[in-house]
Amino acid sequence: MTSDVGTAAARDERTAAGGDEETATFADLGLRPELLAALTRLGYEEPTPIQREAVPPMVAGRDLLGQAATGTGKTAAYALPVLQRLPDDRPGGDPLALVLVPTRELAIQVSEALHRYGRDLGARVVPVYGGQPIPRQLRALEAGVDVVVATPGRALDLLQRGSLRLGGVATVVLDEADEMLDMGFAEDLEALLVEVPGERQTVLFSATMPRRLDSMARRHLRDPLRIQVAREVPTEGQAPRVRQTAFVVARAAKPAALGRVLDVESPTAAIVFCRTRDEVDDLTETLNGRGYRAEALHGGMSQEQRDRVMGRLRGGTAELLVATDVAARGLDVEQLTHVVNYDVPAAAETYVHRIGRVGRAGREGVAITLVEPRAHRMLKTIERVTGAPIHVERVPTVADLRARRLELTRAALRESLLGDDLERFRAVVETLTDEFDVMEVALAAVKLAHEATNGPDDDEEIPEVTLRPERPQREGNGDRGRPSRPRPGGGDTARLFIGAGRSAGVRPGDLVGAIAGETELRGRDVGSIEIAERFSLVEVPAGSAEEVITALRASTIKGRKVTVRRERPRT
Repeated sequence: MTSDVGTAAARDERTAAGGDEETATFADLGLRPELLAALTRLGYEEPTPIQREAVPPMVAGRDLLGQAATGTGKTAAYALPVLQRLPDDRPGGDPLALVLVPTRELAIQVSEALHRYGRDLGARVVPVYGGQPIPRQLRALEAGVDVVVATPGRALDLLQRGSLRLGGVATVVLDEADEMLDMGFAEDLEALLVEVPGERQTVLFSATMPRRLDSMARRHLRDPLRIQVAREVPTEGQAPRVRQTAFVVARAAKPAALGRVLDVESPTAAIVFCRTRDEVDDLTETLNGRGYRAEALHGGMSQEQRDRVMGRLRGGTAELLVATDVAARGLDVEQLTHVVNYDVPAAAETYVHRIGRVGRAGREGVAITLVEPRAHRMLKTIERVTGAPIHVERVPTVADLRARRLELTRAALRESLLGDDLERFRAVVETLTDEFDVMEVALAAVKLAHEATNGPDDDEEIPEVTLRPERPQREGNGDRGRPSRPRPGGGDTARLFIGAGRSAGVRPGDLVGAIAGETELRGRDVGSIEIAERFSLVEVPAGSAEEVITALRASTIKGRKVTVRRERPRT
């Protein structure tokens, strides 16, 4: 596979050094007037680096391998060329382009973007994904479609039914390809790529480039142009546009600490990440009980429920989204200002993906992590991976909270003084000043306004704790007294029994996909897999074993519920 490497990274360095970009506007990319009009209508002024580099060669029909971090504008980087290449006279109803993505949320997001950009072209875009009734998707495909945006599993299902016909596809895009492999979709992707014409244009976008993804690219891309947009260099120890802070707190005090931090930060909209579905539901209930407008989002909800939740968040009727990583993949909420890790993520990559949801497209953001005292080592690992310090601070005190509430009251009063019609209240003030000093009248009015907004000050102090190094785990003190197996490459593992095997059609990819799709683990975290006729054995990190058991018991494998437990010791 030949490639032109480093073009975008080099241009970014020239720009940072004060050089001028040769291509500064979307008009310079050679896009058709209908697309330029849509971009102007949406308020887009100039292309991002990945868009400058990817759009011209894609429009020219070249295969492309793009590596770019989250939030760099890669959706438009491939969506605009896909729409540009649609012929004006589109005969038949079969798709001309296929975009494959890992999750239903990303499928919806990409479909909406294509629809917005291609509205003046009359582009017919249909998203197909699991969780939505198949008959609705069948009707949409039958009515005629130009671009299909699909998750691999649903696309393969529709292909096997004969409802998705790929013989006319001229462009295939694999978005977040590394995530699709981690979720166990490798075989599905191979099966789909075999069905599209060999002379197609193939485009692959990924945040990382593991060896097996590079191998897939070599098999399916023809002389691709390789584009790599480097991450922005942190300035003065901070990740670009994201302020990273950690608060050390004991587990029992976490709900109160989270509420205190949210009160002080006052986010416009925030995502609070939890590890499990049960934790999401419990925390959402707790936050609502404390007066916040919180919504839960996890894999146990129907697509209709998830759509309603996202509508409330985007519409401003909810301010907090409490979610698992799986449910939040692919979400891009424009008004999002804060990301909160309710626990320190088990992997540094997870942390990077989470905080990438704020600080996008020039917006500033805040990343907050609640750290238990023994999580010292993982916090240091994350700092090493991100190349930026996470500032450890004490949980705001009652005095801090009261000062913040008074500041908000002062700001609200100032806004009212500058903009409201206050004349109708003059008679009340003049009557009171006959009896009281004007300062006393103002103080009483401020007190009433402050208490009406914040309620009485009845908060309790949260016990202060500090980070402390983790003690090495003694051998043989694993969960339930069982010793854990040493994990190749470091760390302990536990073996799980799953009550489905070859007779149920279970493949290794099904097990890896189920684990990566329902927990924080990635595909590479799963160890050896043994599949017998009626059961399977899977190795996972010992510290995540209970999370995996809980998640798999609540989901399905090959369409049915299965028994999941720790492997019983042999006698």
